[in-house]
Amino acid sequence: MIPLPRRALLAVAAVVDVALHARPRPVAAKALAARHGLPPRHLEPVLQTLVRAGLLKGSRGPRGGYELARERRRMSVGDVVRALAEPAGEGDAAPEASPLVDGIIAPAVTEAGALFLEALDRITIAELCERAEPLARRVEPDFTI
Repeated sequence: MIPLPRRALLAVAAVVDVALHARPRPVAAKALAARHGLPPRHLEPVLQTLVRAGLLKGSRGPRGGYELARERRRMSVGDVVRALAEPAGEGDAAPEASPLVDGIIAPAVTEAGALFLEALDRITIAELCERAEPLARRVEPDFTI
């Protein structure tokens, strides 16, 4: 079982894809979505979240698209996952106070989550790009205008 929501996995894939394909021009959302078999409207909110988090830069216009906002070796999977995390206070309504939940379960899950994010911080986008290079070379070039 992969302990990340699909949206977070998609965000990591988008950042790696942009890192691999954003030279010499930014990657168009349409091309990115096509490579991942998604409709662009499904991917666009994820990309905009990554822009707001300072992980991607977006540019508009006919030659617009997305590129990395910083070097791939200075960006980790943990950075991407944190960018997609729900802000505190959103999501499910808080359950009534429970000594078991508040005193035992929530702290244990919070600790496990922190350890998981520490592990994700050790995986850089550069490392994932190195692993993905052979796959990226096999993909047909996109000559659409």
